[in-house]
Amino acid sequence: MNLKTLYKISYGLYVVSSKKDDKLNGQIANTIFQATADPPTMVVCLNNQNLTNEFVRESNLFGVSILTKETPMQFIGHFGFKSGREVDKFKDLNFKIGATGCPIVLDYTLGYLEAQVFNQLNVGTHTLFVGKIVEAEIIKEAEPMTYEYYHLIKGGKTPKTAPAYIKEERIASEPTKYVCSVCGYLYDPALGDPKSGIKPGTPFEELPENWTCPVCGAGKDAFQKVP
Repeated sequence: MNLKTLYKISYGLYVVSSKKDDKLNGQIANTIFQATADPPTMVVCLNNQNLTNEFVRESNLFGVSILTKETPMQFIGHFGFKSGREVDKFKDLNFKIGATGCPIVLDYTLGYLEAQVFNQLNVGTHTLFVGKIVEAEIIKEAEPMTYEYYHLIKGGKTPKTAPAYIKEERIASEPTKYVCSVCGYLYDPALGDPKSGIKPGTPFEELPENWTCPVCGAGKDAFQKVP
């Protein structure tokens, strides 16, 4: 069975946000869809281990910021590979408080929606939250980021808590690579990191000390040699 067939299903890439009392949090999500038109409702799927899931369950509110195709990898990594239990994801970020009180990301966002949860379904590792849309705005006209573009073109990685996560198997004959312990990004010396000015053929040991993971922004000390 080839589970990568699931990659052929169309997805977008979004920041799902919520609140709990005076605390704010958000995460990257790709499983979001409209359920009905009248009334307008939508569904988000969040891992039960994630803090945003906890916030949505407590407040019965969520916001969805629709990311543009130009969204940088480190911006995605900030929301996708860091925990709100350890960092304030909205500190020094350009955002506004929406009609529901949920934070709405403004940078790299073409539009947003806010919803009031009226139903939910636990599906094991994740929960489906069904919400009535109470606010929706277009911020600018731009092409939305798709999960396929993020994953295949930009070289993005999938968090282990994501619905679309599939364990990657390493082929024994592949050259030694270095893996980011935060997000799972593989640095391949044969490919380098051209977007960061690192030429193909550059050994990991020769990377500048200020080089960071192009996905989550972790430093070199977060990388481990793949045996």
